[in-house]
Amino acid sequence: MARKKAAPDFEHSLAELQTLVERLESGELSLEDSLTAFEQGIGLTRECQAALAQAEQKVQILLERDGELEPAPFDADPTA
Repeated sequence: MARKKAAPDFEHSLAELQTLVERLESGELSLEDSLTAFEQGIGLTRECQAALAQAEQKVQILLERDGELEPAPFDADPTA
């Protein structure tokens, strides 16, 4: 169940971050609101980075065989 929750949380955090960036780039926020949005953005960025690092660790564990990483080609279109 945690697997299903992790991806939506990442996607949600990323979408929130995008919205914050757009608001900051608009230039319509006051200095105080800009600082608050920036602080929220830093928190969201850290959450996203942590989720990506965890996903990378899972991929490394899945690819590990006999204590060594086995290189595996990445095929973005498995039907090709």
